[in-house]
Amino acid sequence: MALSAKLEMRQGQQLVMTPQLQQAIRLLQLSNLELNEFVDAELERNPLLEREEQSAAPKTIDDAPESTSDGSGDRADDDWLDLRKPVEDHAGSLDTDFGNVFQSGGTGEPGESGPQSGMSWSNVTQRMHNGDDDGDLDSIAAGDVSLRTHLSEQIPLTLQTPAERLIGQYLVDLIDEAGYIPPNLESLSERLGAPLSMIEGVLTKLQTLDPPGIFARSLGECLALQLKDLNRYDPLMARLLDNLDLLAARNLSALKKAVGADMDDLVDMIQEIKRLNPKPGLKFGAVQMQPVVPDVLVRAASDGGWHVELNSDTLPRVLVNRSYYTRISKSTASDKDKDYILECLQTANWLVKSLDQRARTILRVAEQIVRQQDAFFMHGVQHLRPLNLKTIADAISMHESTVSRVTSNKYMATPRGIFELKYFFTSSIASASDGEAHSSESVRHRIKQMIDAERADDVLSDDQLVDRLRGEGIDIARRTVAKYREALRIPSSVQRRRDKKMGERLGTVI
Repeated sequence: MALSAKLEMRQGQQLVMTPQLQQAIRLLQLSNLELNEFVDAELERNPLLEREEQSAAPKTIDDAPESTSDGSGDRADDDWLDLRKPVEDHAGSLDTDFGNVFQSGGTGEPGESGPQSGMSWSNVTQRMHNGDDDGDLDSIAAGDVSLRTHLSEQIPLTLQTPAERLIGQYLVDLIDEAGYIPPNLESLSERLGAPLSMIEGVLTKLQTLDPPGIFARSLGECLALQLKDLNRYDPLMARLLDNLDLLAARNLSALKKAVGADMDDLVDMIQEIKRLNPKPGLKFGAVQMQPVVPDVLVRAASDGGWHVELNSDTLPRVLVNRSYYTRISKSTASDKDKDYILECLQTANWLVKSLDQRARTILRVAEQIVRQQDAFFMHGVQHLRPLNLKTIADAISMHESTVSRVTSNKYMATPRGIFELKYFFTSSIASASDGEAHSSESVRHRIKQMIDAERADDVLSDDQLVDRLRGEGIDIARRTVAKYREALRIPSSVQRRRDKKMGERLGTVI
C-alpha cells in the first residue's frame, strides 16, 4: 500500500478553555486571603473597577448643632472661628499659669508645650467614656515590651566595653521567641571577626540577664541556667539534665541508674524540673498568629433547622464604573485606546460575574454539606456520616472537580467550632452488622475516647481496641486502628502503660 499526502477539511466540536473561564475556575479554589489579594491587583490594573465602599451618609445642615445668638444678632459661639481676632489671655480664668496646664498632645509634664508623641488626655477620656476595655490608665501606660527590647535595656548594665556591647546586641538579634540562640558559635566568630573566647565570655554574661534561662543553646542548658539562678544546681541535677532523653522516654529505671540517686530523690528532682519554664522568652509574647476567618456561617434556626449564610466580610465588593467608561470612550481617538478600554470593560464584567458565581457555588455546596451532616451539628463528631465529593456533586448537579475546588481552603463556622469544608468528607468503614457504615473521623474519635478512659492497670492494646470496636458494630482491622492511633499521636500501649505508672509515682499524670 502506497503512502501519499493529501489535504482534508474536517468539522468538529471541542471545549476550549478561554482565559475568562480559566480565571473563573481559579477563583473557586482561592482562599479568602488569596482572593482579596487577587482583587486588589485587579483594582490597580483595571481603571474601570472600583471597590464598593459602605460609608456613612454625610451629615446635612439639619444635623449640625444649633448656635445661639446674643441680643445684637451676632453668633457668639462662632467667634472662635474668626482667626483675625487676637488670642485672649485665659490664664486668669484658669486661676493658674500656662505652665500647669496639661497639654493635650504632650506627656503630661508641667510646662511642656508643642506636639508630643504621648497619649493625649482627650484620647484617654474619650476611650474611657466609650466604655473601652483598655480605657483604664494602667493598661494605657503599660505597653507590651518585646523580648529583644527587654534584653537590650539590660546590656549596658552587664557589658562594659563597646566591643562586648556590639557582640551582645548581635546575640540579642539572633535570639528566637522562645529565648534560644543557635548553638554554633564558631560561625559567629568568623562572621564578627572576634575570638571565640570573647564571644563565649559575652554569652556567659548575657545568660545572667532576666528572665532566667535566656540565651540558652539547648533545653538542658536552659534548665541548668534556671536551676543556677535558684541555687539548686548540683552534680546529681547535672547528670539528670544530661539524660533528658531518658526522662522523655519515661524510662525511670535507666534514669535512676544514670543519675545515681534513689527513687525518692529522683522523683523530687523531676518535680523540680517540671516547675521550670522550658521557653522563658514566651512570657514577653509570641508571634501573633493569623486567625482563621470562616467563609460560611452556620447557626441554629428557630424551626429546628440550620441557617447557612456567607460571611460578608470575606467577600470582596467590586463595581464596574460604567459612567467613567462612557466618558472615556467618547474622548479616545485611536483604535488602540478604544480596544484597551473595551478589554478593561469585558474583564471587569467577567470578574464581577465570576465573584458572584463563586459566592453562589460556595453557598450551595455548604448548604448541601449541612443537609448531609445534620446529625453531626446536632449530636457531635460521633454522628459524622461518611461523605464523598460525588454525593454533593450529584445533589447540586455539578462536577466533582468543581466541588473539590470549592471545598479547598474554605472554612465553616458552626456552633461546634470552625471546620474546613474538607473535614466533612470522610471515608467509610463497614459495619459489623447490617447497619449503616461509619465515618472514619467518628471512629478515630471513638478510639481516642477509649484510650482517654483507660486506667493504668488496664491499658488497651490495639487488639483489644479492635474487639471493643467490633462489639459496637464497627468492622475494622488492627492495622487501621494502629494507623488512626498514630495519626492522633497516641503512643503504643507499652509506652502508655509506662507513662501512667510514672505518673502514679510522681503523684500526677505527665
